[in-house]
Amino acid sequence: MNELPRETCDNHTNQLDGTQEERELPRVTKTSGSMPDDASPNSTTLSDASQDKEGSFAVPRSDSVALLETIPDLPVHSNGSPEPGQPVQNSMNDDDYLVKNIPPEAEELSFEVSYSEMVTEALKRNKLKKSEIKKEDYVLTKFIVQKTRFGLTEAGDLSAEDMKKIRHLSLIELTAFFDAFGIQLKRNKTEKVKGRDNGIFGVPLAVLLDSDRKKDPGVKVPLVLQKFFEKVEESGLESEGIFRLSGCTAKVKQYREELDAKFNADKFKWDKMCHREAAVMLKAFFRELPTSLFPVEYIPAFISLMERGPHVKVQFQALHLMVMALPDANRDTAQALMTFFNKVIANESKNRMSMWNISTVMAPNLFFSRSKHSDYEELLLANTAAHIIRLMLKYQKILWKVPSFLITQVRRMNEATMLLKKQLPSVRKLLRRKTLERETTSPKTSKVLQKSPSARRMSDVPEGVIRVHAPLLSKVSMAIQLNNQTKAKDILAKFQYENRVLHRQLAVLYFLNRKWVEKEKTEANRSPKHVLLVAIGLDTSM
Repeated sequence: MNELPRETCDNHTNQLDGTQEERELPRVTKTSGSMPDDASPNSTTLSDASQDKEGSFAVPRSDSVALLETIPDLPVHSNGSPEPGQPVQNSMNDDDYLVKNIPPEAEELSFEVSYSEMVTEALKRNKLKKSEIKKEDYVLTKFIVQKTRFGLTEAGDLSAEDMKKIRHLSLIELTAFFDAFGIQLKRNKTEKVKGRDNGIFGVPLAVLLDSDRKKDPGVKVPLVLQKFFEKVEESGLESEGIFRLSGCTAKVKQYREELDAKFNADKFKWDKMCHREAAVMLKAFFRELPTSLFPVEYIPAFISLMERGPHVKVQFQALHLMVMALPDANRDTAQALMTFFNKVIANESKNRMSMWNISTVMAPNLFFSRSKHSDYEELLLANTAAHIIRLMLKYQKILWKVPSFLITQVRRMNEATMLLKKQLPSVRKLLRRKTLERETTSPKTSKVLQKSPSARRMSDVPEGVIRVHAPLLSKVSMAIQLNNQTKAKDILAKFQYENRVLHRQLAVLYFLNRKWVEKEKTEANRSPKHVLLVAIGLDTSM
């Protein structure tokens, strides 16, 4: 392949990217119709459309309004501080998200109580705050997370086994969270695309990480993605419109082919790549993944939630659970990506890439569906995805902290598992001994002893009998005879009955022990054994 002449990024002609995925979301001008009373002229109002069936959206009502209002660009930084000459807004330092004294402009966020319980209780009391979606970054609420007794835990600090439990619990909690609003969380079927087995573009994240871990066992983010970050950070953080512009088409095509062929062999020469081409290929990397980085199948439920106009706190809680339910590769990559984008946003005064601009440009690359949708559905999905990315950028310092109520549930699950492992060997030994005793006394089963050890092990448990374990109850294990009418509630009732019997027996033993102590004090001449017999009524000599 003939190498193209090298050019510096400074000599590059700024070329707007013409692809649909990389253009900023279109703005819809105001119509002549009247707006609803609760709509703000500076807010983005989502239409009152609902999901009518799986994988589709209902057509909005004729009296509903679906506008993305044109809001003038204000010279405001991502942290809320204005340009010189503008009114000063209250702002927080980057390290103020974990303090004990809450400033007046911030709102407390608790990780101790289940999110679904919080919204359910708020809805019952009709105390759920509402807010409007606005384009300005500084209008987003600042949250303060109180430190708990055990501190806050990063998702990456937990073991793989614990994070697997966290993902399952988060999905259950997310379902209950949406159910509190009457929203059914459906995983809409998306068209599956088989990824490539080698190369860089179009390869699943898990496959890329498996290949990269042969070089670095501890890597959590694909190495090629880290290289794209480095190239942009070297000289592109102050480049105006860095993610809105496309590089030289011929060079981008050449670099893509060379990366696919040479990157894994460490033969690609990164010094010849410009930061513009690196930014273009970074977007292409995510756009060409077999499945989007974030689960687009949950977007309909989030859209339904946004139509109810909940407070930003409620939106964050739903997003927090969605992030905790992500696979490890997606979550770690998303965290690295949001950290990188915040570096870009920190240079907004020079590169003109605000938090909203980054969100609208990157939304089609991070949330995409290969299914066909109408223009209205595409716009609604793009607006919601852009708002989700903006929330992730704003709250990325606390978004990756695991909620304490999920950690508490995982801890209880681990304790129950450890208790079961301790008790299981002794229970198995007791059952085996009882079975062997029964076989030796029964002439019908005496022939079993002459069989092989494997055959004897198969006969330890009678046919139709299962052993149910309940480590949190006093009666931790019980053999249950199954039949066609056996139900779960019958087994639970049997456990409850056995627990009551066990508690009565313990109460009797406690009473006998006290009687024995009293008799021992009053009749010192009698032996303890005789006193116990008298207490339970077996000695009639007194």
